[in-house]
Amino acid sequence: MTPGPRTPPLDLLGVGAGPFNLSLAALADGVPGLRTAFHEQSPAFRWHPGLLIEGATLQVPFLADLVSLVEPTSPWSYLNYVKIRRRLFPFYFAERFHIHRAEFDDYLRWASTELPSVRFGHRVDTVAWDAEQGVFSVEFTRTGPDGETPEAGLARTRNLALGVGTSPHVPDRLKALVEDPAALVLHSADYLPQRDRLLAARHITVVGSGQSGAEVLLDLLRSRPEGAEGLTWLARTPAFAPMEYSKIGLEQFTPDYTRYFHGLPQATRDRLLPRQWQLYKGVSGETLGDIHDELYRRSLGGGWPDVTLTPGIEVTGATTTAEGRTELCVEHGQQGTRGRLVTDAVVLATGYRERPVDTLLAALDPYIVRDDAGRPQIDAAQRLVLAPEVTGSVFVQNAERHTHGIGTPDLGLAAWRSAVIVNTLTGKEFYPLPERTAFTTFGLGAQDGEDRGGRSTASGQAEERR
Repeated sequence: MTPGPRTPPLDLLGVGAGPFNLSLAALADGVPGLRTAFHEQSPAFRWHPGLLIEGATLQVPFLADLVSLVEPTSPWSYLNYVKIRRRLFPFYFAERFHIHRAEFDDYLRWASTELPSVRFGHRVDTVAWDAEQGVFSVEFTRTGPDGETPEAGLARTRNLALGVGTSPHVPDRLKALVEDPAALVLHSADYLPQRDRLLAARHITVVGSGQSGAEVLLDLLRSRPEGAEGLTWLARTPAFAPMEYSKIGLEQFTPDYTRYFHGLPQATRDRLLPRQWQLYKGVSGETLGDIHDELYRRSLGGGWPDVTLTPGIEVTGATTTAEGRTELCVEHGQQGTRGRLVTDAVVLATGYRERPVDTLLAALDPYIVRDDAGRPQIDAAQRLVLAPEVTGSVFVQNAERHTHGIGTPDLGLAAWRSAVIVNTLTGKEFYPLPERTAFTTFGLGAQDGEDRGGRSTASGQAEERR
């Protein structure tokens, strides 16, 4: 359906309705007169359904909801959700700062169905800049619940917000096995649907040292018979290390650090990110403790459980044996040794990667300014840097780690980032944001830009120029 000639353009059209664009939709809902729509191709909200393991909790406090760290009185807060569900007193007595992941999933689903701007079954196909009208022209397909495509549509919008999320990452050398229906090799995103098949296997290998790998291993361990667990956990990292969770350490997930990181030279940012793996690839100390407790309990009779935990291992290849088992080629980085591991099933907790938007933004590609590595440049207000003839903005959600750092996929920064976008859209500080969010001062110089002798510091002068 093509909008009529007198239909005013939207102020913002969001592509995707995952947690980050839902946050933006929730905060935009509180702005009078702001015309928004968020198109999501899925028929309903789904948030990592394959990893909603019983008892698994968020790694961030419930305050990292869609709005609370910016506007805690919003009707879209988690506390208001609990109130509407008539569970506020049980939640109060439960004294839970880190809530169950399944409950957070239900909260997000509630928001996605109640927010009037969210439209499921709308797949955005192409985006182009209409210079004559000064708007983005967005072609989309409206799909039914069974996947049929009854109607194409066209929307006009002054600005876009890309929130297409991430997809499970499978290393190239293992893709053939994942796609082979005869091999029980899967990404952890598909864990729960395949759990019964996995439990029936004689031996299972989990690959990946992050939180997902740890939770999968723990769930399997708790479900396997003592003395016949048949489990192996492999990781490339030098240790099964706890995630940085000290209060000062967590200040690297604040707007202060995001601004500092964005101001660094690109080469410095690229060197820094891999060194920060323990800030986002580690495992919660509680989960590591639960794994050790379970292993210790199984050793009380004097034997050792049939569980092998080996860090420092990289899987370099894999094949299927004549017996239908999976043979992994492995290499130990520190020892410089190689070996083979034969197993009946493999769960790849190998993380997620940003979904490509090259096809979606093909018509905008000539306008996008890129860095030396060919990646889009993204400014401090979360916008793609575009050629000056494009007067609209394309905001980016969770695709800017190379410019904004490790906090990019963190739920705790969702509301702040959404508020930055809303404030940019409205041209004013509709949502007042704090000037300072951390006790740590990142970079050279005092927080207020004055040294003890009253002189402006180098970092203060640089900030003033920016």
